[in-house]
Amino acid sequence: MGIVRDRRGSLRPLLAAALLLGTLCALAGPAAAASAQAGPEGGAAAVVPRWDLCLGAAISIGLSCLGAGYAIGRVGSAALGAASERPELLTRSLLFVALGEGLVVFGFLIALIMVLRL
Repeated sequence: MGIVRDRRGSLRPLLAAALLLGTLCALAGPAAAASAQAGPEGGAAAVVPRWDLCLGAAISIGLSCLGAGYAIGRVGSAALGAASERPELLTRSLLFVALGEGLVVFGFLIALIMVLRL
């Protein structure tokens, strides 16, 4: 018969790591800003990068790539299945695959706008 595995169980380590890294980033940003604002003795305060914009840009690119990969996988397999039965549908169905690619471009543009605000 084989071993039946829970599909949700494979995401638990990934979600735990994402939660841990998100918590560390959320705690490290204000701590770095507070230490940089204090500055060295008798010197000017250091320039603090906007960690929230950097984190937002990373999330924007990461989630758009994950979403586009999921969309392209689902739509691409359906497009090739439809094209195997009716070859004239291939060009129309590839347009839907290109819409999934547009999601990555949109996420990249949002991240670029965020990074340029630094």
